[in-house]
Amino acid sequence: MKGILGKKIGMTQVFNEDGVVTPVTVIEAGPCVVLQKKDVTTDGYEAIQLGFAEKKDHRANKPEHGHAKKAGVKPQKFVKEIRGVNLADYELGSVVKADLFSEGDIVDVTGTSKGKGFAGAIKRHNQARGPMSHGSHYHRGPGSLGAIAPNRVFKGQTLPGRMGGERVTTQNLKIVRIDAEKNLLLIKGAVPGPKNSYVVIRSAVKAGK
Repeated sequence: MKGILGKKIGMTQVFNEDGVVTPVTVIEAGPCVVLQKKDVTTDGYEAIQLGFAEKKDHRANKPEHGHAKKAGVKPQKFVKEIRGVNLADYELGSVVKADLFSEGDIVDVTGTSKGKGFAGAIKRHNQARGPMSHGSHYHRGPGSLGAIAPNRVFKGQTLPGRMGGERVTTQNLKIVRIDAEKNLLLIKGAVPGPKNSYVVIRSAVKAGK
């Protein structure tokens, strides 16, 4: 298992030798620093804690300063754990860059989806609308809420509400190209979140299945 943190730059397209176009998402992957190594004896599981993008000193609190000082680095804006790695390959304070991956690797990308605000049942749950003619006065409402007898709305009923802004993982995406000098990964297809949002890139758990 390999993993790195990054920032979504945006989308573009690349052409292969045959002239076939591939839509890709450009991600600035690293450089990340190893803030902590967790093992079974002290934490009950094995993982490394990575930090990405330095914080300004006045924006970090005392615990963040103390935690980063142990690794000999500055406080980081985006901190996440990567499990399933070989702890012997990492040292406290070492740097992880985009060349950790290779072209053709299959990865899972986790991010926070775009927030849509308050949305109706048609947009939020893909429901069908009501008739738009012949005197109908019911067009984009939520529709039936179920039986009358229970005198309540059942759990899980698809209703209007806040949409988006959730943790989403897109699986089995292929790394098309790597720019090691600029720490850029070009990943085929779309990944969750708006531009300049932080993402986690890990080796795919279902690759080859």
